[in-house]
Amino acid sequence: MAKRPTKADTAPAPEKAPRKAGRPTSAKPPRPRAKKAAEAVAEPVAAPVREAAAPPPPETKPGPQPEARPEPEAANPFVMPGAEQMQALETLSMNIARAAMTAQSAIAEAALSQADRPAALSPDPFNVGPAMTSVMTSLAARPDKLFSAQADLFSRYMDLWATTSRRAAGETVAPAADARPDKRFKDPAWSENPMFDVMRQSYLVTSDWMNGLIASVEDVDPMTRRRAEFFTKLLTDAFSPSNFLASNPVALKAMAETNGESLVKGMQNFAADLERGAGKLAISQADYGKFVVGENVATAPGQVIWRDELFELLQFDATTDQQYAVPLLIFPPWINKFYIMDLQPANSLIRWLSAQGFTVFVCSWVNPDQDKAGFGFDEYLDKGIYRAVEKVLEQTGSKTLNTVGYCIGGTLMGAALAHMAAKKDRRVAATTFFAAQHDFEEAGDLLLFTDEHWLNTIEAQMDEAGGVLPGAAMAETFNALRANDLIWSFFVSNYLMGKSPAAFDLLFWNADQTRMPKALHMDYLRSMYGQNLLSKGEFGIGGIKVDLSDVTIPLYFVASREDHIAPMNSVYRSARAFTNADTTLTLAGSGHIAGIINPPAAKKYQHWTNTGLPATLAEWQAGAEEHPGSWWNHWASWLKERSGEQIPARDPSKGPLKPIEPTPGAYVKVKS
Repeated sequence: MAKRPTKADTAPAPEKAPRKAGRPTSAKPPRPRAKKAAEAVAEPVAAPVREAAAPPPPETKPGPQPEARPEPEAANPFVMPGAEQMQALETLSMNIARAAMTAQSAIAEAALSQADRPAALSPDPFNVGPAMTSVMTSLAARPDKLFSAQADLFSRYMDLWATTSRRAAGETVAPAADARPDKRFKDPAWSENPMFDVMRQSYLVTSDWMNGLIASVEDVDPMTRRRAEFFTKLLTDAFSPSNFLASNPVALKAMAETNGESLVKGMQNFAADLERGAGKLAISQADYGKFVVGENVATAPGQVIWRDELFELLQFDATTDQQYAVPLLIFPPWINKFYIMDLQPANSLIRWLSAQGFTVFVCSWVNPDQDKAGFGFDEYLDKGIYRAVEKVLEQTGSKTLNTVGYCIGGTLMGAALAHMAAKKDRRVAATTFFAAQHDFEEAGDLLLFTDEHWLNTIEAQMDEAGGVLPGAAMAETFNALRANDLIWSFFVSNYLMGKSPAAFDLLFWNADQTRMPKALHMDYLRSMYGQNLLSKGEFGIGGIKVDLSDVTIPLYFVASREDHIAPMNSVYRSARAFTNADTTLTLAGSGHIAGIINPPAAKKYQHWTNTGLPATLAEWQAGAEEHPGSWWNHWASWLKERSGEQIPARDPSKGPLKPIEPTPGAYVKVKS
């Protein structure tokens, strides 16, 4: 290493003088430390440049030597940061403090707002404890299986550490954890940074092992195991390293790049969501202020031609000169609002049906208050289905109509068809079911929320709310079914990253929930999910027990392959429950919403058709033909054959029922 140059290094060497005692070895006075520190703060950080020593002068030719070119030394890591860096650190520190204060204040206000409310109805509202106890007891009774599982976990970790060591040595190695795509870890920082890569893989190894262990338990009731599986998945999803600031490299990078502003914005989002939820965290899934029902969503033109205490009847404008004589009446689910079928002109099912020449009517259900707490299936049949059918026929002068039932609206429509068949009522010519269930034997994860413990909890919650289920309660259940997509992705984006939710019409609709009457909802959960009475011919509605096998009209079922609310196997069983009907089934790609709302112009996904209806879905799929894109055209062809002749287009404002106001009406705008 070059020594520090002195004046003696760059001048002729004088004769040595005797050194006096106590004389310093350098004539250069020491620089005061305080002054040095002050100068370091005042100026940007730069690597100090020092003069390099020149070679000693030749003895034969004494004289001045040229100064050697300085060589920079490595930066001193202990040099104080410059003013810009100090300012950045101060800003970061202040923003972290601001974020912490914002979060603490929001939590304190939320706690105060909840102080006058009853305590939690149950410490274990989902009744997970007994299920986990049964599973753990089963595992404890099989020590060989438990030991094998532990050995498997140990082996996986050994693989992880081996691949990590090899990577540290410079090798290119495949990850030890499952390499399936995972949106939580799509950012390159999760794999490029060795520390976060190990963290990610450790989490994936552990969560996969935990979920697999619970799923492997055999000697417990299937529903008990399913409950344990579901909540183990919720637990492992919650503990993903992506959900914590300190272990999320993407969030840490955003915090560093913005000097903490992202964290401040995130905690402001957190506080706003707590306030919006009146003390409960209501995670925003969309920029709700960007959409107004009737202005930029639900804009298909038409008229409200009937309004009563339970629904508004909407008739939409014709867009063709000729229309089919048999009108089409759609019953959407009362859990959500009808405009999922009319989000934007480009994906509006209502507009598309009008363009195909159908006279389209939609039942827009009321958002019920406490005065309708006693409304059940009987009221929704008599004052809903039957009255809407009557008014459509009155408005059009037709003797028959076709109907559509979407989701729970399809469940009610199926029961209504059986009731009509028993009464010899033949006003409905054909019916289509979108993602609708009538046989609930394999109804998916929602079955987990229908045991008596949970039903008692829900009933108490509705009693507290005056006899209705708050819209947010149903939304929380649906969000839990897809926690990574509908909870944690927004938790990370909104709070850890400080991003504002996107203006997404589908998620705006998803958050626009409705209330439900206690009598109707409890009957639905107990009679359908709990006891599966409708498929057994034991469900009572309208004064009789209805039998689906009495229905003989043409039916068209649509199931979606990835539907988690109305699973395709459940819809298939429902189609087969109408044993004497002329039933057609189509399987769509994607899920509960995207599989149904898939206009042909989008050219997305695919669908499968099969003219038969064999004993199992697997057999049906084996003989099915795949087609690219939407199923809408296939359905329209089926529907046109059952919609009569072409007649001059109908004008909603010129029928016997006088227009009340333009669509989408008033009921759809009522917030929960």
